[in-house]
Amino acid sequence: MNKDIAGGNFKQLKGKIKQQWGKLTDDEIDQMEGNAEILAGKLQERYGLAQDDAERQAREFRTRNNWQ
Repeated sequence: MNKDIAGGNFKQLKGKIKQQWGKLTDDEIDQMEGNAEILAGKLQERYGLAQDDAERQAREFRTRNNWQ
């Protein structure tokens, strides 16, 4: 996959993240590009979720959106 396609895919994914978790900033979401595991930590910080709940939500989102 070339860089332009990957970048476009992440822009679409970024919009979905903002829809679901509006408290996350653009900078926080940009940090996630190429590293999907960061999402759970950001959810814990912004929403005060327990670790297992944040990991579950992040895992479900990543699965639903085919984001590895």
